[in-house]
Amino acid sequence: MAAVHMVEQLNQLNMRLEIMDTTLRDGEQTTGVSFNATEKLNIARLLLEEVKIDRIEVASARVSEGEFEAVRKIVSWAGSHGYIDRVEILGFIDGKLSLDWISKAGGKVVNLLSKGSLKHAREQLRKTPDEHLADIRQSIRYARSQGIKVNLYLEDWSNGMIHSRDYVFYLMDGLVGEEIERFMLPDTLGILNQDQTFEFCRIILERYPDVHMDFHAHNDYDLAVANVFAAVRAGVHGIHTTVNGLGERAGNVPLSSVVAVLNDHLKVENGVDESKLTRISRLVESFSGIRISENKPLIGANVFTQTCGVHADGDSKNNLYYNDLLPERFGRVRKYALGKTSGKANIKKNLEELGLDLDPETMRKVTERVIELGDRKEDVTTEDLPYIISDVLEEVGTAEPIRIRSYSLTLSNGLRPMANICLEINDHCYEENAVGDGQYDAFMKAIWKVYHKLKKDRPVLVDYVVTIPPGGKTDALVATVITWNYKGREFKTRGLQADQTEAAIKATEKMLNIIERNHF
Repeated sequence: MAAVHMVEQLNQLNMRLEIMDTTLRDGEQTTGVSFNATEKLNIARLLLEEVKIDRIEVASARVSEGEFEAVRKIVSWAGSHGYIDRVEILGFIDGKLSLDWISKAGGKVVNLLSKGSLKHAREQLRKTPDEHLADIRQSIRYARSQGIKVNLYLEDWSNGMIHSRDYVFYLMDGLVGEEIERFMLPDTLGILNQDQTFEFCRIILERYPDVHMDFHAHNDYDLAVANVFAAVRAGVHGIHTTVNGLGERAGNVPLSSVVAVLNDHLKVENGVDESKLTRISRLVESFSGIRISENKPLIGANVFTQTCGVHADGDSKNNLYYNDLLPERFGRVRKYALGKTSGKANIKKNLEELGLDLDPETMRKVTERVIELGDRKEDVTTEDLPYIISDVLEEVGTAEPIRIRSYSLTLSNGLRPMANICLEINDHCYEENAVGDGQYDAFMKAIWKVYHKLKKDRPVLVDYVVTIPPGGKTDALVATVITWNYKGREFKTRGLQADQTEAAIKATEKMLNIIERNHF
């Protein structure tokens, strides 16, 4: 009851929970991830302007010249748009070095990294508690003299609360009188469970009731979201996140999951525009090269897709399988997967999306074919349905309006790849050639030359994924799945061939016919 009371009290005081996103600092510690200055600036702008994050942590001081230039770009933009106090930089207790670096870059907020456990202070810094406290005070006072606001990380705080609680209290007792905006409580190694998180946060909040406390979760036991839930129930004032859960080892707590839990389970006010979460997730996925798992809650490709035919049937009968996580909240739409567990209800939902209606016998045949393809582990998309319908009806007279009659692709050492094509559109053939950065790029440029002459609209290629069966046999079939955007709507087409480029061409031919037949 005490926990519920704390959350209710937070709401009654009209206090908004702060969210600080550290994708550009802690998230960049993901193995293999390194954002350049332009990428960092674009992520920062989207987080602050569109997602409406309260604060962002953008870098660590003294890392590199590239990091320095990235910080300069971000703070310059932030200063001209009124966000300068919401951009934070990690600094170290190293005398004046980090603070001078931040000041030179134009930063106005430092997140000082102090040691929140006795073991870290003694064995990493080789300092006594008294010495470390004195060093922290010196850094805080120098920062304030430079016009830099200070937040304080207590690194390894979770271990400190477990093994050296007196040290944690000693450090905080000595610092609560200093000019510190926020104390930040990290579960640095992701070791806590939700019961420990609640207990430790409650102890700190009761002991220091007038101090702003942030909680920083890592996901080593897959408990980061649960720990955030517990910390907010205990009454913390801020939470740290990363987009897509990026971070060292198992990562940090994902921004999207935190926002959904705050809105739906805790009913705690926050400033995030959840409709922009998918957009920022896709941008970070692209820049980081770390693909979002298809079953990742809220932002994964499959999370708003019903696979079971029973579920589709239930949704047709007063939305029986809906819950509060409506896809439209997150800029998504509900989909109904096609495969071996599909029933007529799934297929009917997909046909409605295409504006198609089938008689019962045709519906039966199409359902059987979809299940057959699913048994062979083949993906079936909404856009595949017209082809399946045509196939099961064996209607010779329904030839596709566009056919790639012939093509020649050349690849030579020292020369750019070239493509020659013959494209048939409504029984008229058009020939074109083009060079490109690869064989498929040359092929597409030749196609678009034809479309330009005919003044036909064309889609934008959004994503291109190639998969082969495990084992990597050279004679294995290659599946190429291409995501297109046409007039604001995304759809996928798939080609299956022994050659990657030929598979992509098959997928492209499907796309051209989908658009030509106005299946939108």
